Amino acid sequence: MLTGFGLFLTTLGVLLFLDRGLLAIGNILFLVGVSLIIGLQKTFVFFFQQRKLKGTIPFLGGIFLVIIGWPFVGMVMEIFGFINLFGNFFPYVLQFLQRMPITGTILNLPGVRQIVDKLVTKRLPV
Repeated sequence: MLTGFGLFLTTLGVLLFLDRGLLAIGNILFLVGVSLIIGLQKTFVFFFQQRKLKGTIPFLGGIFLVIIGWPFVGMVMEIFGFINLFGNFFPYVLQFLQRMPITGTILNLPGVRQIVDKLVTKRLPV
């Protein structure tokens, strides 16, 4: 719930022209939600692995910048960090969305399917 509500508030903050308050609350709720889902120790281990530090530092730095009042620069840093941290999960998410009723119909359209297939097979181990 907290993770979903955090993502919702972050999205709403972006849609409302980078509202600092919504972005800050959304980021905090997202982190708290992830910590409650997988546990504090596993969250710490995930974010502070040696190979994930190049994503963790911009992600947490972006959250800090949003909180102190620089929402645009903070969100750019967060997006960069988020892609570096969670980029390996995107092909699995695309595969999951291809099997869903509405999104699957859209992702299986002739032009879109070829792009999605390249993205999924490019990242997934065979």
